[in-house]
Amino acid sequence: MNRRMLSSDNIVLRAVEPKDIGILQKWENDTSIWKISQTLAPFSEETLRQYINTAQDIHIHSQIRFIIDYNKISIGTIDLFDYDPVNLRAGVGVMIDSAYRGKGYAKVALELIVNYCKQILFLRQIYCNITEDNVPSIRLFEGLGFVRSGMKKDWIRIAEGYQTVGFYQLILDGT
Repeated sequence: MNRRMLSSDNIVLRAVEPKDIGILQKWENDTSIWKISQTLAPFSEETLRQYINTAQDIHIHSQIRFIIDYNKISIGTIDLFDYDPVNLRAGVGVMIDSAYRGKGYAKVALELIVNYCKQILFLRQIYCNITEDNVPSIRLFEGLGFVRSGMKKDWIRIAEGYQTVGFYQLILDGT
């Protein structure tokens, strides 16, 4: 794969490696984002090791995760999931470490993954689900051309009840 495809001036999207287990465990076990990730239990080092060793082929597992590096510091992840090679679509999700949020890194990573989806996977569309209270994510995705095409009422159960989720799509031109 062309390295330039997955990099900008200071952001690189790279494959998950065994050296990332510690940072992945920190992020995956951060209960403040479990509502968004729909995580219900902590991830062990062994679970993450198995994931890294077996689940990195989008054509086999219908998902792929990239580490987002900023100047060689791992600051987050961006995932493609629910890859559908028949209908040429995939879901996308991005997570930036709280220390690096609000600095535009998610925007650059999302731009890179959109190009990857167009030029490598030849997808027709990318979609995401965003809770209606996640204003920064809504701004991020809408700013890159994603359009809310539906609402999933009472879709996510949280301690206070249920939350509605917006369904956002980006139709990729030229595919």
